[in-house]
Amino acid sequence: MRILSGLFLMAASAAFAATTFRVAGPVGAQRVEVLADNRVYASTPAEGVWSIACDWRDAWPADWHHAAPAVIEAAGDWTILKGRLDACGGTWELRDAYKHADGVVKAIRRFEWKGTGTAPKVTLSVRFRAPALKVNLLLPGILYYGNPSGARSGKVPVFTGKAGEEAIYEEHRYPLPFAYTELSRSDGLAGVALHTVPSPVPFGRIKDQWWSLGVVAQAAGAELVALSGPCASNGKRSVIKAVQPGFKPYDEAYLSVPPGAIIEKTFYLEAFPVKAEGSGFQTPVRTSAKLFAPWYVDDLPGFGEILRDKYRYAKSRWRERGLARGFSKYPDRDIFVMGWCGQADSPGYALQVLAKDLGAPEALDMARRSLDLLSGAQFYDGGFHTWYTVNKGEWSGHEPLSQGQAMMNFARAIRVGRATGANTPKWEAFLRKAADFHAARILAPEWKPLSTAEGFFLAPLVASSRLFANDTYMRAAVKAGESYAARHTSMREPYWGGTLDAQSEDKEGAWAAFEGFLGLYEATANPLHLNWAEHACDVVLSYVVVWDIDLPAGRLRDHRFRTRGWTVVSPQNQHIDVYGVIMAPAVYRLGQILKREDLKRMGILMYRTCGQLIDPYGSQGEQPHHTNYAQRGDTDDVLGLRGGYREEWTVFWITAHFLNAGAQFSEMGVDVWR
Repeated sequence: MRILSGLFLMAASAAFAATTFRVAGPVGAQRVEVLADNRVYASTPAEGVWSIACDWRDAWPADWHHAAPAVIEAAGDWTILKGRLDACGGTWELRDAYKHADGVVKAIRRFEWKGTGTAPKVTLSVRFRAPALKVNLLLPGILYYGNPSGARSGKVPVFTGKAGEEAIYEEHRYPLPFAYTELSRSDGLAGVALHTVPSPVPFGRIKDQWWSLGVVAQAAGAELVALSGPCASNGKRSVIKAVQPGFKPYDEAYLSVPPGAIIEKTFYLEAFPVKAEGSGFQTPVRTSAKLFAPWYVDDLPGFGEILRDKYRYAKSRWRERGLARGFSKYPDRDIFVMGWCGQADSPGYALQVLAKDLGAPEALDMARRSLDLLSGAQFYDGGFHTWYTVNKGEWSGHEPLSQGQAMMNFARAIRVGRATGANTPKWEAFLRKAADFHAARILAPEWKPLSTAEGFFLAPLVASSRLFANDTYMRAAVKAGESYAARHTSMREPYWGGTLDAQSEDKEGAWAAFEGFLGLYEATANPLHLNWAEHACDVVLSYVVVWDIDLPAGRLRDHRFRTRGWTVVSPQNQHIDVYGVIMAPAVYRLGQILKREDLKRMGILMYRTCGQLIDPYGSQGEQPHHTNYAQRGDTDDVLGLRGGYREEWTVFWITAHFLNAGAQFSEMGVDVWR
């Protein structure tokens, strides 16, 4: 024991800040400690390394039993702990194996049931306690430092850190399968993450039962846990976030373990000092991607295939009605909508770049004529209207978020159009007017945006400043960037409100900030702006699935659907969608700037993976269901939701974003036609 502990301490000293471990404590009560910088960050509970519940009462595991190691030995790089536990009417043989693995600690826990009969209501666990004065947490795609903004809706998971509070969710709900706690301690900020290799658990009582993962708040810290099924959230046990409005029951998630059964769980432990409040989550985000290495794309559709399919479908949305020319948001209603769901402005940029290689000279004409119409949008006291109803010839819509997105598309279209001989003065006049309006509004002393939604103005104001050599636009962008950085980089108020249909923390809010911060850095070369961009990018990437989630029989399994690279929508809307394609070029661009190949490969993956599910017409739906969640259809049977796919909602952004992002990749030098 003394020799082993000494070796681990030497390893900790030699690899500053790398996660290490040691076995400590008196014989018969040893614990596994997780260290960084020679300091203990977390350990197995005092009651035992292993904990097993033998009953289920009041919708939760009961009759817990615990065991400490009886034997400790070394085998190559592994340290192996063995123990026995008499519980559940028989004997469990228990084994843990730990080793250092590229900066983290890898562990394999083994439960072997030696009883003569079936153990009927069993819950198995992995538990590590982290002492702290205060706890924050990030559960990817689910909980962002408590979800303070979404909490008001009553529709999202929340966490306040009150002792006894439980935030535990199915592993297949996690885009990156880790639970992260940011700990305020007397010696500073610390981060501890429990990563798991997700898996269904054998002998489950529930159909398609998986391990669960999360955090339990304690009076003086937190416990990171993986359980063999039980879930809890928002002060309720045995519930899951199954529908948009909230939660549904998920009871009796226990095991019935037959004689001779062996169940194993692989997990990783990570601990490190945190330099700045709200930044610690970036470490496990990058570690998770490294552990799963999701970047293989040869089994996914290629850029050229996707772009041709999406252009073919875009033509089905092209409308020529009288003098009106444009792309309709809906398949059955002639409405041109700029920004958000409609993206009627997006092909005005994208098709100017792509038309030649598409072999579609008509695409160039479509792009320019659509912008000619849209640049006539009417202004009102909040900016410009974004909806044009063709049969009425009327403008409507009051969406600041959509205005920012439209302005960015116009800025790109003007830049390309100037270089290719397009007639851009009308487009330029429109963008100048919009930039004048929003720059003045942002520079006003009383400007105080509600959410990160207005972050979508940052990038177009920067672009407009460069197009028109206008310092006022840049001053407005810098002011907005500084405001959002001050609000969000500490994660006291995580990026939120970047969609029209959810008022919670979301990837779109983070994307608005990321695109804007990146634009600021490109224009100013200010390293502070680059730091902000990295932070927002890592929040975006915390929504990106890094593993291929095993799926039950259903529409997704029919297509051998791969989930890696797709994005979870938000803590409120828990399906995955193709929105990640529009973020992918910025992820790639940040990789170019930072010389990080992992980001460049992630950007390529995010685009190509979303080319799955495109049907023979070039269309696809918005909502694949990778977890126990659905927004549409029959949601009464929560155990029948996973693996489904809703393809009815086919608004035009699902097509336009592919064309837009493909054009951006092409302009950055990616050979999208190879």
